[in-house]
Amino acid sequence: MTVNKSVWKWYGLAALIIVLDQLSKNWVSENFTYGVPWVITDFFNFTLLHNKGAAFSFLSDAGGWQRWFFGAVAAVVSCVLVWWMARLDASKRWELMALALVLGGAIGNLYDRAVLGYVVDFIVVHYRDHFWPAFNLADSAICVGAGMLIVDSFRSGKKAVATPEPK
Repeated sequence: MTVNKSVWKWYGLAALIIVLDQLSKNWVSENFTYGVPWVITDFFNFTLLHNKGAAFSFLSDAGGWQRWFFGAVAAVVSCVLVWWMARLDASKRWELMALALVLGGAIGNLYDRAVLGYVVDFIVVHYRDHFWPAFNLADSAICVGAGMLIVDSFRSGKKAVATPEPK
């Protein structure tokens, strides 16, 4: 297998996601009081929160073991993504971008979990008294990247169906 030499620009995108994520989390942590919202609109605010669990605070009150479990999962996934990206053809830019977003987000949250013991969340979206779980830039990058991979799987699937098999 050959290694995609242009993959470094995609690793750079992942690094940019990590830097922006950490800068935003540090800024919010230094300038906000825990749990006190800064209202931006009727449906959007910034509120400093700490998530000791996974997505949607899953297992946040599990006693501490989840920090290491989710950290290990994120580390393994990150290694797999680095390997996957290195082996993708340079022409698969959509897939490389998607993987870079997921990688950057995973490492951004992994850093928080390893260093702080929790992930800093601060973006809150709600409708009246119905709140979506708080999230951060890393979470956003992961979701956008995962969405791009899903779209790519449908696009790739159509190409495979439309291409006749050689006889």
